[in-house]
Amino acid sequence: MKKFIYSIQAILLTVLLSLVSCTNLDEEVYSDIPLEKFFRTEKDVLMNAGRAYTKLQPYPEEFSLWSLTEIASDEMVAPGRDDGFVWDNGRWDELHTHRIDPNNKILNYAWNSVFEGISACNEVIYETEQTEITFPEKDRIVAEIKILRAFMYYWGIDNWGNIPFSVDFTDKKLSEQKDRKFVFDYIEQDILDNIDKLQSVPTPTYYGRVTQGMAYTLLAKLYLNAKEWIGEDQFQKSVDACNKVIALNSYRIENDFFANFKVHNELSSENIFVIPMHSIFTKDRFYWYTLTLNDASRATFNFKGGMWDEFILEPGFLDKYADNDLRKKSFLYGQQKDKSGNDIIIDGVPFIYTSTVANYMARKKWEGARCAKYEYQDELEYYVTDMENDHVLFRYADVLYTKLEALWRLGRAGEMLNDAELQKIRTRAGLAPLQEADLTNAEFLNELGREFAWEGHRRQDQIRFGVWGNAGWNKPASGPNAKLFPIPQSVLSTNSNLVQNPL
Repeated sequence: MKKFIYSIQAILLTVLLSLVSCTNLDEEVYSDIPLEKFFRTEKDVLMNAGRAYTKLQPYPEEFSLWSLTEIASDEMVAPGRDDGFVWDNGRWDELHTHRIDPNNKILNYAWNSVFEGISACNEVIYETEQTEITFPEKDRIVAEIKILRAFMYYWGIDNWGNIPFSVDFTDKKLSEQKDRKFVFDYIEQDILDNIDKLQSVPTPTYYGRVTQGMAYTLLAKLYLNAKEWIGEDQFQKSVDACNKVIALNSYRIENDFFANFKVHNELSSENIFVIPMHSIFTKDRFYWYTLTLNDASRATFNFKGGMWDEFILEPGFLDKYADNDLRKKSFLYGQQKDKSGNDIIIDGVPFIYTSTVANYMARKKWEGARCAKYEYQDELEYYVTDMENDHVLFRYADVLYTKLEALWRLGRAGEMLNDAELQKIRTRAGLAPLQEADLTNAEFLNELGREFAWEGHRRQDQIRFGVWGNAGWNKPASGPNAKLFPIPQSVLSTNSNLVQNPL
């Protein structure tokens, strides 16, 4: 049984379902119950904390922070189709070409998911600290929600730079805009102040929750980007934070790269922080199969319903993989097979996903490689049965490559190249381990792309490696202002304290 049932998301969902099904109209209205009356037990406090975690669940949706950053990068694109669909009034093109209007719908969804998450964390922290109930895990719950909030602020400064900031749930004034350095320092201190209170060894009870492994990984990635974000070289601090994760001795590089993305990937020893997903309880959250595949792929995966045939691998990205790189199987291309292994032929035409697209404005139905990185279970059908794979946010391969990059930028990559776990990232893909000669700017970035494609890494990596503004496939060169997304116009209209990012 999936460890999802152990997560506080599941506890919360169970309670919500019971409330929805209740027909007793004499029940108390929970929004009117005083705090001291609502929290009667430790379980009540834990259920309440789950509300903050559920704010992560929209991350892999169609209109989301994930799609915003991925479409803006060089590894995913949503060209217009020759039947007139997908173009969506140019919203995806704005992201792809780095000419984003502040009214863009995807931009709004992404912003709201981050800052609604921060608000939920503030509320949970306040309510947990205010309740008079005491139990051994109470301080740990507060600590993990503070670091979950730090993670969401990390998303905020990464994508928008100077952002509204508030950690006081009782403060009803409009949030003041704080610069990147202020929020960076707050994130760092909040992690350092709370990390020792977290669980150090992952257990099923804490699956999907913030642990020391997650917190040190977040800290390492914060330090890795410090040079770009605040102009300070903090690569040694990034190395030190990675060493803290390594010293926990709780994570291993899986023998099979795809074990991290299987339907039951809760068994992965590599995944550090995930968003637990369930085909019913998290319906309309994780449905990449319909976002990327054409209807003809039903014969391969035994799906039901129609596919949206929308997101494809950007042409040219597949060329970064060697033919013998097993990670290349993250994408579908070439002649497609049915479940019995037979070539799929439709109306006498072989069903072939090409790796190229002839016309950006009029993509044909089988043009473009499609994503199959996450295992697809049988009989998926949008809004009936969605994907059960837990969505990966941090995994151990990221820790090891973060440490290698930080050392490389310090001129000390050789200190790590003989590490067996680091080498396994490549050898499990059927490739030779990295050598110092391989670590050029271009090849290091390519390797990060091959390992973490469609995992939400690429925009941050491209910016750090200095290629974000380069011209690309049907994309003109963009200036330095494009490193930050605009603040949505709807947000500026409701908070006079905010100043728009330079467009």
